[in-house]
Amino acid sequence: MNQKLLVSLAGIAFALPAIAAEQINLNDIVVTASRIEQSRTSVIGDVTVIDREAIERTGAGSLTDILRLQPGVQVTNNGGAGTAASIYLRGTNDQHVIVLVDGLRINSATLGTTAFENIPLSQIEKIEILRGPASSLYGSDAIGGVIQILTRKSNSEKPLAHAAAGLGSYNTKTAEAGISGGYGNLQYGVNVSSFDTDGFSAKRIRDNAYDKDNDGYRNLSASAFLDLTLQPGHILGLQFFESKGRSHFDNAYDNYGDQTLQSYAFTSRNQFTDFWHSTFKLGMGVDDSDSHAKPTASNPTGTSKYRTEQQQITWQNEFKLPLGTLTLAYDRLEQDVDSASSPKSAYKKERNNDGFLAGYVADIGNHAVQLSLREDHNTQYGNYNTGGIGYAYRFSPEWRVSANYGKAFKAPTFNQLYYPNFGDPNLSPEKSENVEIGLKYTGNVWNAGLTVFENKIRNLIEFSGAATPGCTYSGFCPVNVGKAKIQGATLEGSWNITDALLISGNLTVQSPRDEESNQLLARRGNRYGTINLMHTWDKLQWGAEITGASTRYNDAANTKDMQGYMLVNLMANYRLNPEWKLEARANNILDKNYILAYTGNSASSVPYNTAGSNIFVGLRYQMKP
Repeated sequence: MNQKLLVSLAGIAFALPAIAAEQINLNDIVVTASRIEQSRTSVIGDVTVIDREAIERTGAGSLTDILRLQPGVQVTNNGGAGTAASIYLRGTNDQHVIVLVDGLRINSATLGTTAFENIPLSQIEKIEILRGPASSLYGSDAIGGVIQILTRKSNSEKPLAHAAAGLGSYNTKTAEAGISGGYGNLQYGVNVSSFDTDGFSAKRIRDNAYDKDNDGYRNLSASAFLDLTLQPGHILGLQFFESKGRSHFDNAYDNYGDQTLQSYAFTSRNQFTDFWHSTFKLGMGVDDSDSHAKPTASNPTGTSKYRTEQQQITWQNEFKLPLGTLTLAYDRLEQDVDSASSPKSAYKKERNNDGFLAGYVADIGNHAVQLSLREDHNTQYGNYNTGGIGYAYRFSPEWRVSANYGKAFKAPTFNQLYYPNFGDPNLSPEKSENVEIGLKYTGNVWNAGLTVFENKIRNLIEFSGAATPGCTYSGFCPVNVGKAKIQGATLEGSWNITDALLISGNLTVQSPRDEESNQLLARRGNRYGTINLMHTWDKLQWGAEITGASTRYNDAANTKDMQGYMLVNLMANYRLNPEWKLEARANNILDKNYILAYTGNSASSVPYNTAGSNIFVGLRYQMKP
């Protein structure tokens, strides 16, 4: 590690008891860390859990607003609501994270990223973030970790309803409603929501009238589930999620894009014996994107279409042993991509992947262990094996130390492989090795954790190759040449100063660098973090957030810098009665002018706009059981 980073790590290590992530709920059940249910205290990996209560308490307006507050997470946006968002988990690329919605992938296989901007918070019950390599559990892409999003679901037998509506700056309007309940052996739930905003200009341009206009966004989404208990321990389930978003672009022709995300599945959960539990899931994830622009000679319709369909089959078996749990699983992923764009860029491809997993977790006295081994067979890139091992020791009721080692990989995207006059079908998967050490304290008054990590990535795909017969874009052709080393540490904690006052926060200090050039990886900084204050006074709950990041660079050469920033946000809610409450949030109250990304790296490139001071107020109803 370089000298500056060592000094920073030493500083936050000494600050561990003094700095106070969201207050830990020790009763949380975590699934993502091992693919089986575990209590929060048993998990060895570096995990954050965000439940519905925490989502509503922050008053955040989008999924990315919630994620940017979490340890080890950096977020960029190409403008306002509905514009492309990128998540950098522990300094890895935005393609290095698996995103699951109710256990299903819904990412774009052409780009390799997930449209976080089109997953509305109103549909989310819980978010689990696993930082660190997870290919030995989930297969390709989990070099940085896994983000699992669980849609709203209730197990109450009594019908329960919820609703909310709000207004905010930029002529923003939101509404949501849902109902869930049970009837005999049947559990059900339906949720719908809408979001509409005029937004603001995505680009920070003052000399072009058509680039100064507001770029609006609207979204309509729905989710539903149905669970039928045939007999105790045997449940059949159906699930559905859909989000339709329309985003307007900066240009003279009122261009816009439509995107639909879908996931739906059938699940059979069966407790065959006291020690054998089986889960079978058959599902589909869809990312369907259309861009509408002015017709040109090369694209007479002006429309570009990209559709990803991912059929997914999982059969997972958990065996309770005298010591621990053994997991054996089979995953099949069938990816189909159809690009119906201009004649020069249209293509249609598919590939299939079969994954075989063996995992083991155990708590043995003060010791905990986790092992995982996975083999993936892919029709495009062949076979790949990954493994992981974790160990934790609790040397007092409050203190625990842990260590994890894991290997991961990421398959090239369909665009990198097959895009006409650009892709190279001979690209190899990116590979990584990660090691981390963690120290956690869990008490009644304060909780804290320190995780130190190092992730080495090989075969990194970069766009710098010379022109070839297959790629005519000299200097922008995808090639396996890069190596990256990411070293860092994350500190998080919370402190209950009184029963009514909580201070919490997180700080990440890292060095995400290209090994050859020693330059920072694009759009990632050395330091970022958040401090939260939450106070409850009778029926009023109010709080403040301070979030910031150090200098980042838009380009790999580190020539186009983006200065560090610090934002202050305020939020409050007032409970009118047990079922109704008022909510309010004020963002960027100091009206800071900051940059998260540029449109490019040339001298003529301009920054994407970020929101100035803005407010949102709403009214929420939740029927009590």
